[in-house]
Amino acid sequence: MIHPIPSGTRDVLPDELRELRAITDGIRGVFDSFGYGEVATPALEYESVLTRGDTAAADPAYRLFDEHGNVLVLRPDMTIPIARVVATRYSTSEIPLRFSYVAHAYRAIKQHRLQPREILQAGIELVGAPGPTGTAEAITVLCAALDAAGLASYRVGLGDASLFPRALAAAGVHDTGPILKELAARDMVGLERELRAVDAVGLLDIARARGGVEIVPEGEPLREVFELLAPDVAERVIFDLGLVRTLGYYTGPVFEVYDAAFGSPLGGGGRYDDLLGRFGRSLPAAGWALDVERVHAAVLGEGR
Repeated sequence: MIHPIPSGTRDVLPDELRELRAITDGIRGVFDSFGYGEVATPALEYESVLTRGDTAAADPAYRLFDEHGNVLVLRPDMTIPIARVVATRYSTSEIPLRFSYVAHAYRAIKQHRLQPREILQAGIELVGAPGPTGTAEAITVLCAALDAAGLASYRVGLGDASLFPRALAAAGVHDTGPILKELAARDMVGLERELRAVDAVGLLDIARARGGVEIVPEGEPLREVFELLAPDVAERVIFDLGLVRTLGYYTGPVFEVYDAAFGSPLGGGGRYDDLLGRFGRSLPAAGWALDVERVHAAVLGEGR
């Protein structure tokens, strides 16, 4: 007899779980060494809390009701729950605050794409550390975690979520939604179409710009972030001026992790300096999350 499980979920058997545990144990050791305390939050959150942080949470993987009729959803990430925790449990605490987690998140998926709904994530949130200094620390911890996981050939793509919108504003483009949607999807054909429609096709050069720090315009905060990185971390960075993140709360530098042994990003993050203010304590912040199962697949791929 075949007993199905929900689409986008899977059973993890002992051998694989043992390997995943070795990866998360190594990453937890890095978190401890940098002073990041591990937190756990409920898998279920009130929908109103999540949509306060990001309207994209209005399309959850699962939605249900409690006995009082309140709408509950399974968390799509850990950043918004931790923002809630900071506002409610650390409202007067000294900053910066450093949190880490290893937890499942739940995402809505497109049918028939074989995408996971349930994702095991390991990540950090650095709250109250402003600007380039906080971003550089987040990237440093990220590289240390990837090293501890056993990856050797990864790279960190570094961009700025505000750079392309600023370029659009300078070009007099006001309806940016369709353009940024194509950029986030990395659909250069669609992006070119949208830019031609507003007579701003010249901005394609920014979207396609990838390379060393020399491609970053003078005066951009990304240059200062790069200068704060230790050499062994800086050598992992590739600048990608067209990089944006699909979650709507990112405000500045953003990054993604790539490895030739796996065909999709292993994780990412960035600055979200406006999010905490939506919950009552306005603080700058940065964070990231790794998809542990993708990291595991990349480790296996590198070892072939």
